[in-house]
Amino acid sequence: MSTSSFQTSVAVFALLILHAGALDTFTAAVYEHAVLLPKETETPVSRDDALLLMNKNIDILEKAIKQAAEQGAKIIVTPEDALYGWKFSRETIFPYLEDVPDPEVGWIPCQDPHRFGHTPIQARLSCLAKNNSIYVLANIGDKKPCNSYDSRCPPNGYYQYNTNVVYDMTGQLVARYHKYHLYSEPQFDVPEKPELVTFNTTFGSLDECVAPTDSC
Repeated sequence: MSTSSFQTSVAVFALLILHAGALDTFTAAVYEHAVLLPKETETPVSRDDALLLMNKNIDILEKAIKQAAEQGAKIIVTPEDALYGWKFSRETIFPYLEDVPDPEVGWIPCQDPHRFGHTPIQARLSCLAKNNSIYVLANIGDKKPCNSYDSRCPPNGYYQYNTNVVYDMTGQLVARYHKYHLYSEPQFDVPEKPELVTFNTTFGSLDECVAPTDSC
């Protein structure tokens, strides 16, 4: 797969000192970079090509995650669409999607990557959190099968969601948020109801739906 010619690694990295309940303060990192984009096409790429592109972007995120952890950050927030970009149809986004389960299942993808199908992207994000002892918030695409008994079920038999996920310091999935307010994102579905998602940490409780890319 070829990528956009705009591949300069432009990055913004910030460390913030915030107040929390369990500790007096904690350090949080917020990161942005110029995403490596796929070639615009009306034909879906293969899953292998989709993984190749996403892993190239995760290579960039990995450096930021390690840097944040080395500087004492407890959590890092990475950008929306940072793994694959944003110009897609429902068909062309599909190879980039994985099934993201409910966090209540207590899953550590880094240790059990095949528990919910083929989930190499979630496994890698989980391992980055675990290996660097840092909470990682990332944005990926979730796919959920549905059937004809569901009047809202899309023609391809899947709901497709713009999704924020959070992995804790052990690599466990602790939060999943399906974006409700979509802006020119025909590739994704709006969840039936708005979600209010929180997750507990070793340094306090955070409201995950208050993200740079959405609002409650």
